Amino acid sequence: MSSEQETSNRRTGRPPLTERRKAATRMDIAREAVRLFTSKGVAETSADEIAEAAGLSIRTLWRYCPGPGKESFIRPLLTNGIDDVARALADWAPGEALPDQLSGHAGADENADVDTMLALVRLTKEEPEIRTVWLQAHRDAEPAFAAGIAHRTGRRADELSVKTEAAMVNTALRVAVEHTAEHSPAPEQAGTVLRAALREVLPTISRDAPDHAAGNALPGALA
Repeated sequence: MSSEQETSNRRTGRPPLTERRKAATRMDIAREAVRLFTSKGVAETSADEIAEAAGLSIRTLWRYCPGPGKESFIRPLLTNGIDDVARALADWAPGEALPDQLSGHAGADENADVDTMLALVRLTKEEPEIRTVWLQAHRDAEPAFAAGIAHRTGRRADELSVKTEAAMVNTALRVAVEHTAEHSPAPEQAGTVLRAALREVLPTISRDAPDHAAGNALPGALA
Protein backbone atom coordinates (compact mmCIF):
# COMPACT_ATOMS: atom_id res chain seq x y z
CA MET A 1 0.00 0.00 0.00
CA SER A 2 1.34 3.44 -0.92
CA SER A 3 1.92 6.17 1.67
CA GLU A 4 -0.84 8.16 -0.03
CA GLN A 5 -3.32 5.28 0.50
CA GLU A 6 -2.24 4.92 4.12
CA THR A 7 -2.76 8.65 4.68
CA SER A 8 -6.21 8.38 3.08
CA ASN A 9 -7.16 5.49 5.35
CA ARG A 10 -6.11 7.43 8.43
CA ARG A 11 -8.03 10.49 7.26
CA THR A 12 -11.28 8.58 6.64
CA GLY A 13 -10.97 6.32 9.66
CA ARG A 14 -11.08 3.22 7.45
CA PRO A 15 -8.99 0.21 8.50
CA PRO A 16 -6.09 -0.84 6.25
CA LEU A 17 -6.91 -3.07 3.30
CA THR A 18 -5.51 -6.18 4.98
CA GLU A 19 -7.77 -5.63 8.00
CA ARG A 20 -10.77 -5.12 5.74
CA ARG A 21 -9.96 -8.36 3.94
CA LYS A 22 -9.72 -10.19 7.24
CA ALA A 23 -13.05 -8.72 8.33
CA ALA A 24 -14.63 -9.75 5.02
CA THR A 25 -13.30 -13.30 5.43
CA ARG A 26 -14.69 -13.50 8.96
CA MET A 27 -18.08 -12.36 7.66
CA ASP A 28 -17.97 -15.05 4.95
CA ILE A 29 -17.22 -17.64 7.63
CA ALA A 30 -20.07 -16.33 9.77
CA ARG A 31 -22.54 -16.52 6.87
CA GLU A 32 -21.58 -20.11 6.09
CA ALA A 33 -21.74 -21.07 9.75
CA VAL A 34 -25.26 -19.63 10.05
CA ARG A 35 -26.37 -21.40 6.89
CA LEU A 36 -25.17 -24.73 8.25
CA PHE A 37 -26.38 -24.13 11.81
CA THR A 38 -29.89 -23.24 10.64
CA SER A 39 -30.11 -26.18 8.23
CA LYS A 40 -28.42 -28.88 10.32
CA GLY A 41 -28.22 -27.61 13.87
CA VAL A 42 -25.16 -26.56 15.84
CA ALA A 43 -24.29 -29.97 17.26
CA GLU A 44 -24.54 -31.64 13.86
CA THR A 45 -22.29 -29.07 12.15
CA SER A 46 -18.54 -29.52 12.34
CA ALA A 47 -15.82 -26.91 12.02
CA ASP A 48 -14.49 -28.88 9.06
CA GLU A 49 -17.80 -28.43 7.25
CA ILE A 50 -17.77 -24.69 7.91
CA ALA A 51 -14.19 -24.44 6.65
CA GLU A 52 -15.07 -26.32 3.47
CA ALA A 53 -18.14 -24.18 2.86
CA ALA A 54 -16.06 -21.01 3.31
CA GLY A 55 -13.34 -22.32 0.98
CA LEU A 56 -10.69 -22.42 3.71
CA SER A 57 -8.50 -25.02 5.32
CA ILE A 58 -9.40 -25.95 8.88
CA ARG A 59 -6.13 -24.41 10.05
CA THR A 60 -6.92 -21.11 8.32
CA LEU A 61 -10.44 -21.17 9.73
CA TRP A 62 -9.17 -21.34 13.29
CA ARG A 63 -6.60 -18.64 12.58
CA TYR A 64 -9.37 -16.23 11.55
CA CYS A 65 -11.73 -17.38 14.30
CA PRO A 66 -9.65 -18.57 17.25
CA GLY A 67 -12.56 -19.84 19.27
CA PRO A 68 -13.19 -20.94 21.92
CA GLY A 69 -15.68 -22.99 19.89
CA LYS A 70 -17.38 -23.13 16.51
CA GLU A 71 -20.24 -21.00 17.90
CA SER A 72 -17.83 -18.05 17.99
CA PHE A 73 -17.68 -18.06 14.18
CA ILE A 74 -21.04 -16.27 14.06
CA ARG A 75 -19.98 -13.31 16.15
CA PRO A 76 -19.19 -10.89 13.27
CA LEU A 77 -22.82 -11.06 12.13
CA LEU A 78 -23.98 -10.17 15.61
CA THR A 79 -21.49 -7.42 16.35
CA ASN A 80 -21.60 -5.44 13.10
CA GLY A 81 -24.89 -3.74 13.93
CA ILE A 82 -23.89 -3.22 17.55
CA ASP A 83 -20.65 -1.57 16.44
CA ASP A 84 -22.57 0.68 14.05
CA VAL A 85 -24.80 1.94 16.86
CA ALA A 86 -21.78 2.53 19.11
CA ARG A 87 -20.12 4.61 16.40
CA ALA A 88 -23.35 6.48 15.75
CA LEU A 89 -23.62 7.46 19.41
CA ALA A 90 -20.08 8.84 19.36
CA ASP A 91 -20.53 10.75 16.09
CA TRP A 92 -24.09 12.00 16.56
CA ALA A 93 -23.99 15.69 17.49
CA PRO A 94 -26.91 17.09 19.53
CA GLY A 95 -29.62 18.50 17.28
CA GLU A 96 -28.48 16.60 14.21
CA ALA A 97 -30.70 14.27 12.19
CA LEU A 98 -30.72 10.55 12.83
CA PRO A 99 -27.47 8.82 11.91
CA ASP A 100 -27.40 6.95 8.60
CA GLN A 101 -27.48 3.64 10.46
CA LEU A 102 -30.98 4.42 11.75
CA SER A 103 -32.49 6.31 8.84
CA GLY A 104 -33.30 5.72 5.21
CA HIS A 105 -33.65 2.36 3.49
CA ALA A 106 -31.31 -0.58 3.48
CA GLY A 107 -29.62 -1.73 0.29
CA ALA A 108 -29.85 -5.25 -1.08
CA ASP A 109 -26.50 -6.35 0.39
CA GLU A 110 -27.41 -5.03 3.82
CA ASN A 111 -30.83 -6.70 3.69
CA ALA A 112 -29.15 -10.02 2.91
CA ASP A 113 -26.83 -9.81 5.91
CA VAL A 114 -29.60 -8.55 8.19
CA ASP A 115 -31.83 -11.43 7.12
CA THR A 116 -29.02 -13.88 7.89
CA MET A 117 -28.46 -12.24 11.27
CA LEU A 118 -32.18 -12.41 12.10
CA ALA A 119 -32.20 -16.12 11.22
CA LEU A 120 -29.33 -16.50 13.65
CA VAL A 121 -31.20 -14.61 16.38
CA ARG A 122 -34.20 -16.91 15.88
CA LEU A 123 -31.81 -19.79 16.42
CA THR A 124 -30.97 -18.46 19.90
CA LYS A 125 -34.30 -19.82 21.14
CA GLU A 126 -33.32 -23.37 20.22
CA GLU A 127 -29.55 -23.37 20.61
CA PRO A 128 -28.20 -22.32 24.04
CA GLU A 129 -24.66 -21.97 22.68
CA ILE A 130 -25.83 -19.40 20.13
CA ARG A 131 -27.84 -17.61 22.81
CA THR A 132 -24.70 -17.36 24.93
CA VAL A 133 -22.74 -15.77 22.08
CA TRP A 134 -25.62 -13.35 21.38
CA LEU A 135 -25.89 -12.20 25.00
CA GLN A 136 -22.11 -11.98 25.39
CA ALA A 137 -21.86 -9.81 22.28
CA HIS A 138 -24.28 -7.36 23.86
CA ARG A 139 -22.55 -7.51 27.21
CA ASP A 140 -19.24 -6.70 25.54
CA ALA A 141 -20.87 -3.79 23.69
CA GLU A 142 -21.89 -1.78 26.75
CA PRO A 143 -18.46 -0.15 27.28
CA ALA A 144 -18.52 0.97 23.63
CA PHE A 145 -22.00 2.46 24.09
CA ALA A 146 -20.84 4.17 27.27
CA ALA A 147 -17.80 5.59 25.48
CA GLY A 148 -20.02 6.94 22.69
CA ILE A 149 -22.41 8.57 25.16
CA ALA A 150 -19.52 10.01 27.17
CA HIS A 151 -17.94 11.46 24.04
CA ARG A 152 -21.24 12.99 23.00
CA THR A 153 -22.08 14.51 26.37
CA GLY A 154 -18.70 15.42 27.82
CA ARG A 155 -19.06 13.06 30.76
CA ARG A 156 -16.89 10.15 31.84
CA ALA A 157 -17.63 6.67 30.57
CA ASP A 158 -17.27 5.25 34.08
CA GLU A 159 -20.03 7.46 35.55
CA LEU A 160 -23.05 5.55 36.80
CA SER A 161 -25.48 7.64 34.73
CA VAL A 162 -23.50 6.95 31.55
CA LYS A 163 -23.32 3.22 32.29
CA THR A 164 -27.07 3.18 32.95
CA GLU A 165 -27.84 4.94 29.68
CA ALA A 166 -25.51 2.56 27.84
CA ALA A 167 -27.38 -0.39 29.36
CA MET A 168 -30.70 1.13 28.24
CA VAL A 169 -29.44 1.51 24.68
CA ASN A 170 -28.06 -2.02 24.79
CA THR A 171 -31.29 -3.58 26.01
CA ALA A 172 -33.40 -1.59 23.55
CA LEU A 173 -31.17 -2.67 20.69
CA ARG A 174 -31.35 -6.33 21.69
CA VAL A 175 -35.14 -6.25 22.14
CA ALA A 176 -35.63 -4.53 18.78
CA VAL A 177 -33.56 -7.14 16.98
CA GLU A 178 -35.27 -10.05 18.73
CA HIS A 179 -38.72 -8.56 18.01
CA THR A 180 -37.85 -8.12 14.34
CA ALA A 181 -36.52 -11.68 14.14
CA GLU A 182 -39.65 -13.07 15.75
CA HIS A 183 -41.90 -11.36 13.22
CA SER A 184 -39.83 -12.67 10.30
CA PRO A 185 -39.85 -9.82 7.75
CA ALA A 186 -39.37 -10.67 4.11
CA PRO A 187 -35.64 -10.86 3.26
CA GLU A 188 -35.82 -7.88 0.92
CA GLN A 189 -37.26 -5.76 3.74
CA ALA A 190 -35.24 -7.05 6.69
CA GLY A 191 -32.85 -4.10 7.02
CA THR A 192 -35.55 -1.46 6.63
CA VAL A 193 -37.87 -3.19 9.12
CA LEU A 194 -35.06 -3.52 11.65
CA ARG A 195 -34.19 0.18 11.35
CA ALA A 196 -37.82 1.06 11.98
CA ALA A 197 -37.81 -1.13 15.10
CA LEU A 198 -34.64 0.55 16.36
CA ARG A 199 -36.14 4.00 15.86
CA GLU A 200 -39.19 2.91 17.81
CA VAL A 201 -37.56 1.43 20.88
CA LEU A 202 -34.23 3.15 21.38
CA PRO A 203 -34.80 5.35 24.44
CA THR A 204 -32.37 7.93 23.05
CA ILE A 205 -34.60 8.74 20.08
CA SER A 206 -37.85 10.72 20.01
CA ARG A 207 -39.39 9.86 16.67
CA ASP A 208 -42.56 11.93 16.92
CA ALA A 209 -41.14 15.42 17.39
CA PRO A 210 -41.68 17.78 14.47
CA ASP A 211 -38.11 18.70 13.58
CA HIS A 212 -34.59 17.33 13.69
CA ALA A 213 -33.36 19.71 16.36
CA ALA A 214 -36.07 18.67 18.79
CA GLY A 215 -37.09 15.30 17.44
CA ASN A 216 -33.80 13.57 16.85
CA ALA A 217 -31.70 15.02 19.61
CA LEU A 218 -31.16 12.88 22.68
CA PRO A 219 -33.54 13.83 25.50
CA GLY A 220 -32.74 14.51 29.12
CA ALA A 221 -29.30 13.62 30.34
CA LEU A 222 -28.27 12.39 26.88
CA ALA A 223 -29.02 15.70 25.14
